[in-house]
Amino acid sequence: MRFGKTLRKSVYPPWKGNYIDYGKLKTLLRENDVTGDGEDASDSDDGQWTEQDEEAFVQELLNAQLDKVNNFQSQTSQQLRERTTACEAKLRPLAPAADQEIAALDDVEKRTIASEALQELDSITKEVSELEKYSRINFTGFLKAAKKHDRKRGARYRVKPLLQVRLSQLPFNSEDYSPLVHRLSVMYSFVRETLSQDIVHAKEPERGFGRDIYSSYKFWIHADNVLEAKTHILRRLPVLIYNPGTSKDVLSLPEDPTITSLYFDNPQFDLYNQKVARASEAGSLRLRWTGQLQDKPPIYLEKKIVSEDDSSREIRVQLKEKHIKEFLDGEYHLDKKVHRMEDQNNGESAEAQSLKKNVEELQSFVKENNLQPMLRANYTRTAFQIPGDDRIRISLDTNLALIREDSLDPERPCRDPAEWHRSDLDDTAMSYPFNAVRTGEIVRFPHALLEIKLRGKAHDSEWVNDLMSSHLVKEAPRFSKFVHGIAQLFEDHVNSFPFWLGELENDIRRDPETAFHEEQERLAKRAEEDFAVGSFFGASGSPSAHPLSGSPLNRRRDSVFRSNIRRPSGMSETGAVPSRPRISVVEPQPREQPQPPAEPETESPQSSNFNTILQGLTQKFQNWSAREGVSLPPGIRHPGIWIKDAGPVRVESKVWLANQRTFIKWLHISILLSSLSLGLYNSAGKHNRVAQALAVVYTFFALFSAAWGWYMYEKRSRLIRQRSGKDLDNMFGPLVVCLGLAVALVLNFAFKVGFSPLLLGVF
Repeated sequence: MRFGKTLRKSVYPPWKGNYIDYGKLKTLLRENDVTGDGEDASDSDDGQWTEQDEEAFVQELLNAQLDKVNNFQSQTSQQLRERTTACEAKLRPLAPAADQEIAALDDVEKRTIASEALQELDSITKEVSELEKYSRINFTGFLKAAKKHDRKRGARYRVKPLLQVRLSQLPFNSEDYSPLVHRLSVMYSFVRETLSQDIVHAKEPERGFGRDIYSSYKFWIHADNVLEAKTHILRRLPVLIYNPGTSKDVLSLPEDPTITSLYFDNPQFDLYNQKVARASEAGSLRLRWTGQLQDKPPIYLEKKIVSEDDSSREIRVQLKEKHIKEFLDGEYHLDKKVHRMEDQNNGESAEAQSLKKNVEELQSFVKENNLQPMLRANYTRTAFQIPGDDRIRISLDTNLALIREDSLDPERPCRDPAEWHRSDLDDTAMSYPFNAVRTGEIVRFPHALLEIKLRGKAHDSEWVNDLMSSHLVKEAPRFSKFVHGIAQLFEDHVNSFPFWLGELENDIRRDPETAFHEEQERLAKRAEEDFAVGSFFGASGSPSAHPLSGSPLNRRRDSVFRSNIRRPSGMSETGAVPSRPRISVVEPQPREQPQPPAEPETESPQSSNFNTILQGLTQKFQNWSAREGVSLPPGIRHPGIWIKDAGPVRVESKVWLANQRTFIKWLHISILLSSLSLGLYNSAGKHNRVAQALAVVYTFFALFSAAWGWYMYEKRSRLIRQRSGKDLDNMFGPLVVCLGLAVALVLNFAFKVGFSPLLLGVF
């Protein structure tokens, strides 16, 4: 389907005039200009496309259209937040904290307010969903228009690089709606409970509420930071060795394995579109093996279903290479393996029934969706994990190459339609960088991919949280090799692109201090969003009152604050001063708070809610501390002393010793100058006034060096004790000593070469 038709079908009627005017851009591009022979005018006569034509198109695309879309997205997003805040204010009288107001409302009034709020919530939720679709379709439209220009009029001008720079500066294609959705979810739960008038009892823990499940986090790493990230992880986790048993030398360490994944889709790319749109129950199918296919490795056919709440379900079967084509065609059903399982268990085997069910589901999925191999992902994986302990699992993928595996073009197919894979790659054991693959059939991803999977108490691991918020990584929460490969290699066949495409041209490297401040600003912004719904947390003690409190995103954020609450004085687990300052939090007035169990496997929702409230208070008190005359909210008192300043001071020995060594160096200089001045004065005699004067000068600099060394030693010791972020260096003292000695030496030289009569008059 052409993009213009897709855009018309995607328009949300109330916002009709605010979408990208794709037709106008095509008109300015003069797409339908042809010569008398039916050839493209741009190919035959470049003179027909003038500087004025180019300027008109660029101004319309990069300024008029982009500003229109960005302004509408920003205004609509702000309006949705204001409507959400107004809805919270409307529901606040129904919250348990407003006891006096509740007493004045009867059940009918409560239900009326809740019903009106529910309608408003439905309207806000619908527009939030439509706004995300609006951002995605316009983002795709800008990329399509730029590509059409560069292909048709790009002989002298390239617009796509300029567009990517502009897109990286605007928020419309990268705004995170998760905090807003969190607020809406809490209010939905509160309204439902108010309308039901039932007591909500504790339910079986849902996803994120006590279940021992994995939470996954994905990041990009610049090639310059890969080694540093590896060493950071290696200090805590060993490399997981893949040992297929083929190595004969037991003393040699095997190399990191090369993994190949073959992704399936149909010619309409339905699986891709579902994944980009984050549709409910979006599925994917792939064949995966390790190493070269010539070595006959185990091959797995895997189907993965991801639901809206990011929970996933995966089934897989192991196949031999000779049976893969038959299995995909529905002619091979693993009957021998099923019969063998049944014979071992006297005809009754749950494993056999499960295998039969998996085979039927996989084959029906292939047949119903008309799936075929479309994309190959080849990458080298380094896995980190403690053997026997899977609470923290980290994988680092490098040398990622995405290669077309389709046969869409009958005249020039990438893969033989009668085969299930590209034999030109596997028969020759081709490896990265795949130089023999034709241009246009391969994309080499410029960064490394880091995935961190945490389970249970691993969410509280301080070093993992430090890594995830450091300058070494760039968060890529929904990155998919399959989606990226399709978007890059089949961009003419799809009409929806992932947002991260606009960030590929940017330098993802960051200064460590800048990265830390950006992380704190992001956490503070999220904390402000969460603080807005804090008044509803007391509405019920059940998890249903705040269904997102235990989500992986909040769990990661809460773990940062829990580390500050549980450890005194900002100490790390080893007792050393951390590499970056801690966030200070304040405690509310004494009141009953739910206490976590002694050694919980996962954090309780109540504890998570309390930490969420503390996050909101953190940013507000940081602002209040810089202003005078600000009254604190009811129930909140000033802490008097920040947590970072409480408890004993623990500083690494090398920090103190470095300060002492510097002081000793200054004393050494002072002693040298004192010895020089004393020797000069004693050897000068009674009548050598020049030598006596120079001896006095050297004595002055000796005393200054000693005093300066002591002053800087005390000052630096105080800054270390205070954990101050101020600079420890000071150039005044060294400059005075160096310049003074230089002048003294010049004068001494001048006296010696015969200018003493003239200079003696000065003294």
